[in-house]
Formats: sequence, structure tokens, C-alpha cells
Amino acid sequence: MIKTNIPCEVSIIIPVYNGASTIISLVSKLIKELVSYDFEIILINDCSNLDNSFEVCNKLATENNKIKFLDLSKNFGEHNAVMAGLNLCNGSCAVIMDDDFQNPPEEVVKLITKMDEKFDVVYSKYSIKNHNFLRNLGSKFHNAVASLLIGKPKGLYLSSFKIINRFVINEIIKYTGPHPYIDGLILRVTRNYSTVTVLHNKREDGKSGYTTRKLISLWINMLTNFSIMPLRLATYTGFLTGIIAILFSIYIAIEKIMNPNLPIGWATTVIAILFLGSVQLFAIGIIGEFLGRVFLKMNGTPQYIIKTKVNI
Repeated sequence: MIKTNIPCEVSIIIPVYNGASTIISLVSKLIKELVSYDFEIILINDCSNLDNSFEVCNKLATENNKIKFLDLSKNFGEHNAVMAGLNLCNGSCAVIMDDDFQNPPEEVVKLITKMDEKFDVVYSKYSIKNHNFLRNLGSKFHNAVASLLIGKPKGLYLSSFKIINRFVINEIIKYTGPHPYIDGLILRVTRNYSTVTVLHNKREDGKSGYTTRKLISLWINMLTNFSIMPLRLATYTGFLTGIIAILFSIYIAIEKIMNPNLPIGWATTVIAILFLGSVQLFAIGIIGEFLGRVFLKMNGTPQYIIKTKVNI
């Protein structure tokens, strides 16, 4: 279909991954909630492989020109899918939300209303989170690491349910690397943020697409794409182990002088070699991760590839 490119008040960006059972109801409720706004809903199918998400999203878009649909050629990941939506949205602001009803449609208006107070970004926060224990623990760890590495303000919860204005959208989409991290991009653009307390529902169907592997991948993205702290950590660790080695050498020399017959044990030698070797491998691994990501970007690895567009 022909792209309209007509600006609107708000874009709703929803990455879809095996969400066929919920997306019809979610879109229907969003349309009812946003009846007083000029809006567009952008569905991005991240190569769902367990259901007919493509057919469902495609049908929704062909029946309603307020719904736009992007089908990615393979599974690029949630943040890459969101980047695809941000690059093609026309709203003066964009709400980013999940496809599983854990972000209730009726709470979207709260974010939009708060955005009217001239904030660049408004994050949702939850009085009660309906994730399992391990997922909540992972979220706490993620937020703690974000505070250390990318300067996340203390007390700010980096929720995936948020709204950003056109200024932030335009800055974010300048990033073309293959490993985007949305919150890292937001926080390097602005600190003009606020929060709104919203409900957090249980998943209506299926299970989370965020496996342990994907969560670890997200943390690595944050570590290597938006901070040089790991490289500094390797430097500090090398400096510290050097001091320890010097002190240990002095200790051994003094012991030998005071007791010439004292045999120097092989155990301490092995421990020292293993310890220093592990530090070196750790540092090399971190440097390799940084260099590998630079190589992938220089090699033109795509952030996403759109296979099908509807209403765009």
C-alpha cells in the first residue's frame, strides 16, 4: 500500500512475537481507549514461529488504515523490532508496549497525559509486578547494572512500557548499529524524564519471549554498546593483580631470607599462574567483544530487515 506519511498525535509501537492469541483483543481495546486521539498502531512481527502472528497482524492492517504492519525477515530481537517501528512512525510521540496484555491498554492514556507536561520520556512503574521470582530478580540486577554502566538515575525503573517524544525518537533512530538497547539510547539523549504508576497484569496467554539467553544478550548489549566501564574494569583488575603479585613476591623473598631452607611450594606457583591467566583471558574476552561489535557494524550487519509492509 502507499505510504501516507501523515503526522499524528501518538504512535503505538508493539513488537509481536508469537502473540496471535492476544493481539486482536489488544488492538481492539487500544482503539477504544484512543478514540479521542489522532493515532496509529504499528505492529512489528519479529518472525514469530509458533503461531500465525503474520496472518493476524496482516489482516488487522488491511482492514484498518490506522494500523500499520511490518514483518521482519528473521528474529532480530525486541529492541531491533522497536527500532524498526520508531524509524517508520509518524507520531509526535511514541508509546512502546508489549503484545501480551501485561501493559494494559487503558494505562496508555496515563502516559500520554503525563507527556503533555513537557517531558521527553515517561516511564511506567509498577506497584506490583506480575513476573515470576527469577524474572523480577533479573530486572533488579539489570537496573543495578544500568545505574553503574550507563548512569541510570537512582530510583528509575527501566520499564519496557514507556512513551518518548519526537525529539527523542529523531535522536534514537540516528543509531544504526546491529545491537540497539533502547533505554541506553534514551538515557544518552535526555534526562528530562518522569514516571507514572500503572497496573501490571499477568500474561493472558503463552510464556515470555525473554528467555535467560535473551536477557543475558540484553545485558551484554548494555555492557559493550553504551559503556567503556568493562574495559576500565579490566585495567583496574590488571593493576590490582600487579600490586598483589609484587606484594606476594616481597613476602616470598622475606620468607626465603629468614628461612633459607624453606622450600618454595609448587602450589603457590600454580595458583599464581592460574589467577593471572584467568585475568588475562577475562580482559582479552572483553576487548574481543568490543572489537567484534565494531566489526559487525563496519561489516554492515543490518539492524533489521523488513520483508513486508502494510499501510506504510
